[in-house]
Amino acid sequence: MTAEKPRLHVLLAGPRGFCAGVDRAIRIVEEALKRHGAPVYVRHEIVHNRFVVEALERQGAVFVEELSEIPDDGRPVVFSAHGVPKTVPAEAARRQMYFLDATCPLVSKVHRAAEQDHARGRHLLLIGHAGHPEVVGTMGQLPEGAMTLVEDAEAARRVAPPPGAALTYTTQTTLSVDDTAEIVAILRERFPGIAEPAKESICYATTNRQAAVKAVAARSELVIVVGAPNSSNSVRLREVAERAGAQRAIMVQRGAELDPAFADGCATVGITAGASAPEVLVREVVDRLRERFEITVEEVTVAVEDVVFRTPPMRAVA
Repeated sequence: MTAEKPRLHVLLAGPRGFCAGVDRAIRIVEEALKRHGAPVYVRHEIVHNRFVVEALERQGAVFVEELSEIPDDGRPVVFSAHGVPKTVPAEAARRQMYFLDATCPLVSKVHRAAEQDHARGRHLLLIGHAGHPEVVGTMGQLPEGAMTLVEDAEAARRVAPPPGAALTYTTQTTLSVDDTAEIVAILRERFPGIAEPAKESICYATTNRQAAVKAVAARSELVIVVGAPNSSNSVRLREVAERAGAQRAIMVQRGAELDPAFADGCATVGITAGASAPEVLVREVVDRLRERFEITVEEVTVAVEDVVFRTPPMRAVA
């Protein structure tokens, strides 16, 4: 007689997974492949998820880190959802490349706001993570020295902008809402005249996913975040879950990576997914837990998202 499986209640955070910017970027690559055939070159991972990247590679996408890796063969080139410095489209134009910009429209708004602040004579403090493609792209919108990166609260306490400069700040779109609030408070205290940005830079999807993981973490012994280790918003979800009451929070890229024994002794497990992780990977994780436990599933939804971004126009097939 087969032993009865222990029971486990699974809380699925909502919203989770793909945001509108990620969905748009993937659709741009897929549409380019449909219209023009393979290969379609993509500068940098279109989004930070190997499952997505490998699926597009099977369709004929070729991922590169720099334009110098792409031959002058007239094939389409797509820029990733994270955004690129101005030097990249300038180089593509110089080489007469046919390029499609898949930068998330909300990241593009940060770029345009940075340009406007620079035109007003303000020095920008950019709150974000050094080396992240979005930060590299945002800093690359302005001349060198026009923006100073502030990575964390400690950096905010010691940052030294140009003496006498009018200041404002902006942020990477995928930061921890709570961490950013702490950094902004420090900057306001140190620089009372700092100008407030016209709009919040942390995107709606980041804010909603962090609110949702807080809701499930408060009821869970373990939270599983489905996402890639180089995905900023996924890493932030794990950190938020740990601070919001979960005894443990772990990150896996897909179900095969999960040892279901991690949930031994738990009554309730929360699951969420970063904005670049497709729902099929969440289902893999649930199925992996089901191998060891008798599962009940509850959706915990804190917001309903209906944002859709249009794709840019594409050339007709020659």
